[in-house]
Amino acid sequence: MNKSTISKFIISAVALVAISSPAFAEDEQARRAILELRAQLKHSEAMRNELSNQIVRLQEDIRKLRGQVEVLSNSVRKQNISSGGPNDVTAPTQVGDPVEQNAYDTALDLFRQGNYDASATALANFSATYPNSVLVPSALFYEGGSRYATKDFKGSINTLTKMVNTYPNNPQAGDALLVIAGNHYELKNLDEYKNTLNRIIKEYPGTPAADTAKERLNMN
Repeated sequence: MNKSTISKFIISAVALVAISSPAFAEDEQARRAILELRAQLKHSEAMRNELSNQIVRLQEDIRKLRGQVEVLSNSVRKQNISSGGPNDVTAPTQVGDPVEQNAYDTALDLFRQGNYDASATALANFSATYPNSVLVPSALFYEGGSRYATKDFKGSINTLTKMVNTYPNNPQAGDALLVIAGNHYELKNLDEYKNTLNRIIKEYPGTPAADTAKERLNMN
């Protein structure tokens, strides 16, 4: 065996001993721990980014919902003023039948409390029970608003379309179309969204609903 062969043998033996030594094993464990930590940090960063995106989306949903609720609340005020009641959203429109009035007030209170699932059901039941009531247009309006709030966008469109088509001269009709437009926007029906806003401007000129419609068109 020549010197070169002997040297290679010695180097290989030393390397084998080093790999088998406790120090090498500890270094390998440390390296693996570092890699695992890096992977965990990367995963945590991805989770934080996703959570941040979810918060942004939630804030946007809340902003849109607040805008629609404001429209509905303003309509309540206008209804109360036109009916001779005080400028207070808690003042109900009055009818002669106390049972009918109580059914309407109870349903509307659910809406005011933000219990939209229950208010949608109660308002729909009211319209079915008292189809000839003067409160039906309002009941349909707030039922549509409740369905919008629960993201039942198609149900909201159907309810509010019925309200507008049946009672086109109702003071809430323009606002109902605004909520219909909002539903189309959520459903990504942008053509219907713009068409509905233009319809408000054409059919209800000079109203707050028309002013809002113009503002939204200018934003797109």
